[in-house]
Amino acid sequence: MGWDRYQLEDFKLCFRSPQLLPENIQPTHLLGLLKEHLSVGQIWDRTLRIFEHMKLASLYEQMRAEMNEMAQVWGPQDPNQEEPEMLEEETAHRRYREKMRMKILVLWDSTPWPDDHIYLHNTVEQGPRELGRLLHPSRPGAQPPMTALEGLAGVGRTTLALRVMLHWEEGILFQHPFSYVFYIRCHAVGEIVNSTFACLLSWAWPDSQVPIEGFRSHPERLLFVIDGFEEMTVSSNLYESPPCTDWYQQLPVVRILLHVLKKELVPTATLLITTRDYGFTEGDREEYFIKFFGDLDKANKILNWLRKMETLFDSCSAPLVCWTVCPSLKWQTASNPSFRLATQSTTSIHAYFFCSFFATVEVSLSYQSLPEQWRALCSLAAEGVMEQGHLEASFTDSLLRLNILRKVSDCEECISFTHQGFQAFWGAMFYVLWGTRGSLGGPSKHQEMRVFLNDAFANTNFCWHQMALLSFGLLNTDLARELEDTLRCEMSPRVMDELLDWAEGLEKHDAVSVHFGFLQFFQCLCETQDENFIRQILNHLLEADLDIHGYQRLQVSSFCLKHHQKLRKLRLSVSGPILEMKLASALETLETGAADFRKHQWEDICSVFCNGNMRELDLSNSKRNTSSMKELCYKLRNPRCKLQKLTCKSVSPVKILKELVIVLHGNHKLTHLDLSSNNLGITVSKMIFRTLRHSACNLKYLWLESCGLTPRVCHQLFMELSKNSSLKFLSLGDNDLSNVELKRLQGPIGMSKCPLKQL
Repeated sequence: MGWDRYQLEDFKLCFRSPQLLPENIQPTHLLGLLKEHLSVGQIWDRTLRIFEHMKLASLYEQMRAEMNEMAQVWGPQDPNQEEPEMLEEETAHRRYREKMRMKILVLWDSTPWPDDHIYLHNTVEQGPRELGRLLHPSRPGAQPPMTALEGLAGVGRTTLALRVMLHWEEGILFQHPFSYVFYIRCHAVGEIVNSTFACLLSWAWPDSQVPIEGFRSHPERLLFVIDGFEEMTVSSNLYESPPCTDWYQQLPVVRILLHVLKKELVPTATLLITTRDYGFTEGDREEYFIKFFGDLDKANKILNWLRKMETLFDSCSAPLVCWTVCPSLKWQTASNPSFRLATQSTTSIHAYFFCSFFATVEVSLSYQSLPEQWRALCSLAAEGVMEQGHLEASFTDSLLRLNILRKVSDCEECISFTHQGFQAFWGAMFYVLWGTRGSLGGPSKHQEMRVFLNDAFANTNFCWHQMALLSFGLLNTDLARELEDTLRCEMSPRVMDELLDWAEGLEKHDAVSVHFGFLQFFQCLCETQDENFIRQILNHLLEADLDIHGYQRLQVSSFCLKHHQKLRKLRLSVSGPILEMKLASALETLETGAADFRKHQWEDICSVFCNGNMRELDLSNSKRNTSSMKELCYKLRNPRCKLQKLTCKSVSPVKILKELVIVLHGNHKLTHLDLSSNNLGITVSKMIFRTLRHSACNLKYLWLESCGLTPRVCHQLFMELSKNSSLKFLSLGDNDLSNVELKRLQGPIGMSKCPLKQL
């Protein structure tokens, strides 16, 4: 054929599947090996499609002509060979593949790929091959699998699924195991009330003659790609619905999909499901940043800073988030000589990303109509519904061209944001723009914002958290001014007052008592970078519940607690020794005091104990080292500390509880101590018990439940109580005190001096 070696390699690549052709197959062995797996007709059919894919027009036309001639003269095949497909069935099969290909290409074209986006070749090429091994295992007796592609929005789940289907259509993957691949997009079918499984399959068929019975007779040759299952609303009672095996039963689409997932309708079919929560690995992110900036040192400096912003760094597993971060930083560096990474926030990254677009791109709208168009866009983002009719065509075209919006391929009049992070930003913008009308047309914007914030801090929905974070970040004065100048919009000056009004409502109605996301709230406050506003709003929050693990949580907790002067009750759980956390990358970026950085963060947290209002502290379920515990205890014995109740359940290592002696000796206000669920042992027990007789110890209530206390240790406890103690209540529940008489345990010596009222 006169091919060069590159064309030959391309041909082998297109023909290859893991079960069919090994990578190192020699050209002379190619045909013989193919005949072991495929009939002559299948080889011709696949070769024809590969020629078309490789754009070898002359070979394609020559081979097609030869196939037509052979079809006229071929007689029956040898009985030992696979019989050729009927012409009608083959034609329908080809038409189905062609329709599938067109559908995939339309979806592919609607996927936004910005001009300056970095392409990591190995991510796209390796994905389908990995899936090939998962979806069609070669081991004997392997069951038809159900494989889930999980990941954050934008990491490429749909793209990879489309790539798999395209490889099937082109004859690269799954030719032997699967005759048909069905693509079901949950976003498209979610609005359908009732249908049948057979009807769902017919939508993808090119004509009305759908071979349903053929599908039913060989379900093992079907592959279903169910894309975006998280977009289906599934009520809990649906999971208890009775089994269904009837392909023609009218049911809600979500129920049909559940019966498919439960392997009831097509038990031997193979399923590939994409859902949220894969993308870029950390190594991929590093490669992306290095390629984008073209400077290894600069890229590493930015990556070290980004790792401290753990939530944003994790979000960079989505390629489009990398595309957001990199141009934003590049534009700021070029336009601002005094640019500093340390001043950046999640909000500023998004804001300057969009500013970089609209500072250089002309939008064909009058100056007067732009503010109204921004309000319309932000209102739609907040509402979560995008229809082109709400926006002027020229404005929509600009947003589509900039890849801020994208067309929804299966809804002609619909558009959506390219990434949910973009929708969160513009939705947040809605609440800080000038105007009082709500996005839903009913309540005012202020009332709507109160409901949104209450839900955002009581819900685990990531998009809501992100939108709340950006809403607070947009309060930053410098950022608001930049957006006003670049986008020609107008910010409301009353948003801070409205947020303070909302926070006052939290205090009045005790709204923070259940399921309130304190850490998310603290992150939002830090995003404003306004210490005065943070102090004001924290004055309305009298309690907090914090689980600290990782740098970002330590940072936001220390910053907010340092300014929290009216806090009365705190639950503080630390999941790692604060002073031993691995923050090498963070330390490298600090100019001074690098070695003491984490220690200073912890000192800021402990400073809240001396605000004069703190009354209750719960340190349960914490893991600390001795130095961090000692720092905490010295703060608790400070004369300005008014703490009355201290709870330390399930603390590790238990030996750090010895440091409580510092508190018991020096804090006259402390009257309640709970050490339950700690295996205290003899050493820790003795040190604490001996402190009880100290005249400076004013402890009145002590809980020692499930502490592994033995009769000997309890005897020591009562001996100390008999000497000098203010203790009135003692709980020893769930300790091994069997076969011990209580009177003997208490002992006859000096018990008349012990004020203990309840045991």
